[in-house]
Amino acid sequence: MTAGDREAAVRRLFADVWNGADEATAYELIAPDCPGLGASGPVGVLAWHQERRVSFPDLRYKIVDLVVAGDRAAVHWRATGTQHGQFGPVPPSGTMVNYSGATFLRFDPEGLIADVWSVNELFQLLQQLGVEMLPPA
Repeated sequence: MTAGDREAAVRRLFADVWNGADEATAYELIAPDCPGLGASGPVGVLAWHQERRVSFPDLRYKIVDLVVAGDRAAVHWRATGTQHGQFGPVPPSGTMVNYSGATFLRFDPEGLIADVWSVNELFQLLQQLGVEMLPPA
């Protein structure tokens, strides 16, 4: 698998799975032992996105920057969506949010995504939803 193939796989993951809700693509791209939310493989990776889509059904991710080196890829992304479902303790608000994050992926020798690790601006997202964050007294 070339760097171009890995880049295409990452772009397909974002387009089909993260944005398109085409869960079948996850079964083509994700290794069975890839850690996820409460399970491994495509099921675990999809669980996180399914949970997020319940809160933000129109959530869309845009790739800002994508770097591939060896068996790794790093993606800087921006997300926009409207909260129509419960998000943790935050009830549905109808509020549009816009936040960014980074996702790091590792590919196995067969070219499947073997690890996905993401960080995002959760604090900024919660502030946009009106959550008041106070330091402990």
